[in-house]
Amino acid sequence: MTETAAPGGPILTTRQIEKLIPHRWPFLLVDRIVEYDPENKRIVGLKSVTATEWFFQGHFQGQPIMPGVLQVEALAQTMGVYVAQQPGFGDRLGLFASIEECRFKYLVTPGDQLRLEVTMERLGSKFGRGHGIATVNGNVACDAKLSFIIAPDSVLR
Repeated sequence: MTETAAPGGPILTTRQIEKLIPHRWPFLLVDRIVEYDPENKRIVGLKSVTATEWFFQGHFQGQPIMPGVLQVEALAQTMGVYVAQQPGFGDRLGLFASIEECRFKYLVTPGDQLRLEVTMERLGSKFGRGHGIATVNGNVACDAKLSFIIAPDSVLR
């Protein structure tokens, strides 16, 4: 069953997202989830990019541009929200395994709203892969295939 937010309303708020993934300000890069479709293995999140973002202080003075690596991270966090809602994952931590076929095509600047769409291609108990597309007003900013591993607890301590 697909869940789609009512106009202007989220399916998951920032506070609800924080219950699913470990990221926090200033590194939480998805503000809300507006679509969740487990049947089609798809999720859509939003990131409102403001002029006060910490990374704009040095990237770049006089011409603020959201770093591409943070666009990829925003897609990965959106994927993390999807995975955390799947049976058996809960509080398990996913770590990047690879970023492939990554392309940046549009500059993301203050005032933009980044739409983060992820479709899962594979999800096993220890590995997952998905395709993420970040857009601004229909313009593709970032397009990448993202893979992660679920590390054993012993590795993280």
